[in-house]
Amino acid sequence: MSETQRPVAPPASAGTRPTWTHATTEAIKTGTWRAALARHIQAPSPCHQACPVNGDIAEWIGLARERDFHSAWQVLARHNPFPAIAGRICHHPCETACNRTGYDEALSICKLERFVGDQALEQNWSFEAPPQELAQRVAIVGGGPSGLSAAFQLRRRGYAVTLYESQPELGGLMRYGIPSYRLSREVLDGEIARIVALGVQVRCSHPLADADALADLQRSHDAVYLATGAAVPKRLPVLDYTQPWVTDGAAYLAAANAGRALPLGRRVVVVGGGSAALDAARSARRAGHAVTLLALEARNQMPAQAEEVTEALEEGIEVVNSARLDGATVAADGVTLACSRVQFVPGAQRGQFSLVPVEGGSFTLQADAIVTSIGADPALAQLPPGWATERGLLHADRQQATSAPGVWAGGDVASMARFVTEAVGMGKRAALAIDRALRQARGEGEVSTPVSPWVQPRDEAVPLSAISIFYHPKNARAHAPLLGAQERLASGSEVQLGLEIEQALAETERCFSCGTCIHCDNCVIYCPDMAVQPRDGGYTVLTDYCKGCGLCVQECPTGSMAMQEELR
Repeated sequence: MSETQRPVAPPASAGTRPTWTHATTEAIKTGTWRAALARHIQAPSPCHQACPVNGDIAEWIGLARERDFHSAWQVLARHNPFPAIAGRICHHPCETACNRTGYDEALSICKLERFVGDQALEQNWSFEAPPQELAQRVAIVGGGPSGLSAAFQLRRRGYAVTLYESQPELGGLMRYGIPSYRLSREVLDGEIARIVALGVQVRCSHPLADADALADLQRSHDAVYLATGAAVPKRLPVLDYTQPWVTDGAAYLAAANAGRALPLGRRVVVVGGGSAALDAARSARRAGHAVTLLALEARNQMPAQAEEVTEALEEGIEVVNSARLDGATVAADGVTLACSRVQFVPGAQRGQFSLVPVEGGSFTLQADAIVTSIGADPALAQLPPGWATERGLLHADRQQATSAPGVWAGGDVASMARFVTEAVGMGKRAALAIDRALRQARGEGEVSTPVSPWVQPRDEAVPLSAISIFYHPKNARAHAPLLGAQERLASGSEVQLGLEIEQALAETERCFSCGTCIHCDNCVIYCPDMAVQPRDGGYTVLTDYCKGCGLCVQECPTGSMAMQEELR
């Protein structure tokens, strides 16, 4: 076609404009292009899944970030009424699971929990009274962390709760096993008192004597929760416990925590590698003894938390790892301990292991006393015959129900997960199961939690790859200070100190809020098709227009948007 033959566009008539200047793109349904659809999701964070109490960690940290510490404490306490305690002694598996470990350093979740818990104690915050008073009665046997946790959850739902404790005071292991330099008694008393103030009836110095006493509780209550702990210490067969120079670790700690440290002589050897053994060793050091800790495990295998071992070394305790006590004999200047080097091989289940002797590894230690802290077993003799047990524990299912109708159990009596927060989590699970059973007995259904129709719940934890790290600059983890070793030994004060407010706030800024939407509207702003729309606390994706480009997912700082494949 020649140039003279080319068609000429007609002149635009008056008032005519190009289409894009006066019309919309609604007619162009780009959704027909896609192979995957964007969805607004709510998914658990890895820290939530690892938490023994299933705490809503991203939610309470987000509230703390806004300086709403009261609301943060309320979210914390609905799963765990002991945030100030847990913030001091929890083994914090949440931090090991934290997505931030794959980016710079794990979030200091435990120290943040302590900060919020301490705020609650300082401000004297209290729990709201139960919304109703129910006639159904629940007996809880054991006033340690698991029993108190169950009491809290049941009482806040309105049940008449009576707590039976064998010791003169509530607290269990937290009071009689953990020294005050790790857990201030003021903190312990404050968080227990808050639970009791809900209207829990307490019967201290009231042990469960026998099967008949338990049967009486079953008859007089609608449900029973057993949280009697593990009070029978394990003993080394190579030692004679009738000798004055052999002491059980639990007995030693109970005496030391009550201010009655036992006279052990100058040199003390503590046998064990867990937190209780470290507590006994460090308590003996504060009583003026020269202390050696003898542990079967290698340093990196010890069940005690790494920081406990580090602090013990700073305090002058000698730690001998991968070693077994083979026997002890009285010598002219005390006691001679025959020991040997071993390789510790963990078993398939907690508490199971094997030892491989190391050739030529024999050695001796000199001491004036030996303290053994190698674990404990529950006392099951008071149980009626026929109740199911398993590996020396009272059997309980995933909802903490025992084989006896109307009886649940948790904590050390039913589990080898010997951590305070694990016991708290079991108490919570049991309380929820008891509540379901008693609701059913009243003819009521389950209490459902409202879910936004604009948010798709998911069970899989949000991985680091789902987080847009562009919005999260690398920052160092907050570290709380410690008392100096000499000051610790002289004063007996808490070793680990808390975060200052500015440290805590800076640490909240490091949280990825994995799987928890922060309503930043990035998904709305970056969508090229305007297919993402805010809707009643969530976001809806217009299927006619989402072409599956994934920009909203790429720009989400919390992993709360995800692509869902569509097969058409």
